[in-house]
Amino acid sequence: MSAFQIAGSILVGSSGIFLLLTHLADAGKRRLSKRARRIGRIDPITPQGARLRLRIRPEGGLDSFILRILPRPEALRARLAASGMSLSIGRYGLISAIVAIAVTILAILWSVKASLAILIGLMAGIFLPYMVVSRSIKRRRKRFSKHFREAIGLIIRGLRAGFPFADTMQVVAREVADPVGEEFRRISDQVRLGQTIEEAMWATARRLALTEFNFLVITLSIQRETGGNLAETLEIVDDMLRKREQMRMKVKAMSSEAIASAGIIGSLPFVMSGILYLVSRDYLMTMFTSHLGHMLLAGGGVSMAAGVLVMSQMVKFDI
Repeated sequence: MSAFQIAGSILVGSSGIFLLLTHLADAGKRRLSKRARRIGRIDPITPQGARLRLRIRPEGGLDSFILRILPRPEALRARLAASGMSLSIGRYGLISAIVAIAVTILAILWSVKASLAILIGLMAGIFLPYMVVSRSIKRRRKRFSKHFREAIGLIIRGLRAGFPFADTMQVVAREVADPVGEEFRRISDQVRLGQTIEEAMWATARRLALTEFNFLVITLSIQRETGGNLAETLEIVDDMLRKREQMRMKVKAMSSEAIASAGIIGSLPFVMSGILYLVSRDYLMTMFTSHLGHMLLAGGGVSMAAGVLVMSQMVKFDI
């Protein structure tokens, strides 16, 4: 191995050890916090307990460095908060750097030119963590939408029983599964710390960016200004959410055939390449060793990417 590869391996190993140590330290803090809550030292009803739950950890040196070099650090902070991952900006930057260095070293070991390997590593360090966070956000929003109608039902029943809206939110925070319960606990904590319900809910709506939750916030804001029976209004919202879910499932069922066909057609080039590799390896390797083969592979990759993009947009509907 060259000196560059050895240095890169040492850097990756040391970064991984540092990340593991910080994770273990945070795990110890989380265990202590859970133990304190279990023995009743942190009261979730009092403002003191809310402050402890909403406490923002001071930014370390790595976080401060990442914040200085990022053009829009608040956007990244909002994405990490929406994903539900306990990941600071500094640790996110560290993971991106480790991914970039690891991919660069792997590309060099595969006999890729150093300049191209560095470019591939930089792209991997930027886009791979971004895709992981985006997937986490999408999965968390899906879980939130799944349990949100249950929360609406609890709020309606609580209002009909005569409870104030703030008390029904605490019931939702205790009874509904996360991430719905987690977000309502955060709203309740913010209200106990002095924010109004509308301000706390609008902050959550901006973080979640979900149409269903926006309906609830808009309904509450209108009811606060104009008055009326909030329970009956929320029943209308609940009925609308149920019809939206029915329409979404109908669209998914109607587009499943097209998605399956696209998957089968898109996998054929890779299946045929695997068969040709087993049957006639020299015939296939011409695609990877000649300049014309590289051009054909690039054209095929661009065509497949364009086809996947077009098909994904065709089966995507905003309901």
